[in-house]
Amino acid sequence: MRFGDYPAEYNPKVHGPYDPARYYGKPDTPFGQVKLNELGAWFGRRNKSPRAIMGVVSWTYWRWQHKYWQPKRMGMAPIFQALFGAMTFLYVVNYGNIRKHRNFKYH
Repeated sequence: MRFGDYPAEYNPKVHGPYDPARYYGKPDTPFGQVKLNELGAWFGRRNKSPRAIMGVVSWTYWRWQHKYWQPKRMGMAPIFQALFGAMTFLYVVNYGNIRKHRNFKYH
């Protein structure tokens, strides 16, 4: 499997047109339904390879796209989310400079 190929689990005859927001692997128990004593086994079944992590990031991005950016009548939520993300990123990047400008009371 090379970069940019369809997932190995995807079968066009079974699944129809490819949807990047859908996971085509074997379904597992959702995280919200996992009991505390089963948590270790649940994490053990996860694929922790870089390809799998990028797949999760891609599915999450496309689910967000389908929910917020691509509807016919999009609201203001994705714009505010993008602004908040940009503000948070710039705050973290510039924290070293911001920290130097703190106001101190000298007694």
